[in-house]
Amino acid sequence: MKSTRAAQRYAKAILDLAKDQNAAEVVNTDMIGIFNTIEHSEDLQELLASPVVKAAVKKSALKEIFKDAHTITLGAFDVLVDNNRIIQLQAVAQKYTALFNEMNHVQVAKVTTAVPLDARLEAKILEKVKELTGNTATLESIVDPSILGGFILRIGDLQYNTSVAKSLSNLSRELTNNTYISKI
Repeated sequence: MKSTRAAQRYAKAILDLAKDQNAAEVVNTDMIGIFNTIEHSEDLQELLASPVVKAAVKKSALKEIFKDAHTITLGAFDVLVDNNRIIQLQAVAQKYTALFNEMNHVQVAKVTTAVPLDARLEAKILEKVKELTGNTATLESIVDPSILGGFILRIGDLQYNTSVAKSLSNLSRELTNNTYISKI
């Protein structure tokens, strides 16, 4: 919990600085890239978490990996390394994006489908989200073949489940709980 609060504070400070320099959107793009890179690289996760690797090595590795990042993003690396908080870089990046989206009234809609969505369906889902919430949304698509068909849409605390697996589960429950006894 302590690290989450710290990540939130760092993300807010970075966002405030980025807003002052009219670079909030560029830094958000950097933060999305940082989050995804760390998420998919065990080597980078180990490097950031290692107590053996010196801070200067971590700093130079990050600046080499993200060499096209904005100066605010590169400065954030320096601050996090100097404050011995670089292990929280991924959380800071995630919190930054959440704060950026909140500032711009953009919600994240998570849609789970059995097969990948095409562009036409993504556009329809985004229109429906805007109609339901009044806000624009970014779509996070998750493919889960276990739902068999249909989709599950999550926006914040709201969930809309039209999956085939859910329908079959409901049907199974109705048949199990049916107290109808044939009079034949």
